[in-house]
Amino acid sequence: MIELLAEMLSYKFLVRAASVGLMVSLCSALLGVTLVLKRYSMIGDGLSHVGFGALAAAVAMGASPLGLTIPVVVAAAVLLLRLTDRSGVKGDAAIGLVSVSSLAAGVTAISLSGGVNTDVSNYLFGSILAMSESDVSLSLVTSAAVLLLFILCYNRIFAVTFDEDFAKATGINTGLYNMIIAALTGVTIAVGMRLMGALLISGLIIFPAVTSMRLFRSFRGVVLSAAAISLSSFLIGLTLSYAAGMPAGASIVLVNLAFFLIFSAAGRAR
Repeated sequence: MIELLAEMLSYKFLVRAASVGLMVSLCSALLGVTLVLKRYSMIGDGLSHVGFGALAAAVAMGASPLGLTIPVVVAAAVLLLRLTDRSGVKGDAAIGLVSVSSLAAGVTAISLSGGVNTDVSNYLFGSILAMSESDVSLSLVTSAAVLLLFILCYNRIFAVTFDEDFAKATGINTGLYNMIIAALTGVTIAVGMRLMGALLISGLIIFPAVTSMRLFRSFRGVVLSAAAISLSSFLIGLTLSYAAGMPAGASIVLVNLAFFLIFSAAGRAR
């Protein structure tokens, strides 16, 4: 096992993938708890489609993929929140409208530029080889910013998550903190898509939170457990991917599934 880990760490692309993946996994787990409790967990799936559309457009235009995708996905996250709060379009319908429209725009950009290429396919299914040094630097900086903001706003995010009306009555600007949650989610999704792919990134948002809720009841307990599960799932999944030649994103999601089944069985037994 030690020899396998040493061999993995000898490859720079695996070190890059691990450094970004651990940060994204941690951010996804923390935000996922809030999104699941607010019954907005499918925002990850919707934003991943938006991200794919933005990535496709960036590749078609020859622009920086992450440089374009991050602001577009953050804007889409804020738009989803506004659609839900201020229009007759609610929840999953708003997610569907925004995500499908963005995906259609991306596919159109690809067709006009000459068709789908391998790079865009990597964004759709994920690839540990897709992380360049510039991507790693940008991803680590943005992930660290997400983590720092979550920690600084933890108490108010907790209040907004559990009782938004009470939080508003106590003077908390609930609209602002909902926007912060949406923006942080958008950044996390955009950064994680390079490694996990548009079709699997939402698994990092949903699985750790739902798994932790099988055993834990307090918000802090669920948050800490979700973080531990997410980090462990990423490391185990990445190792399995390297050892067995499996796709990294799929391996990580399958390990998350295994944790969910184990925690579910333990919860029923208790």
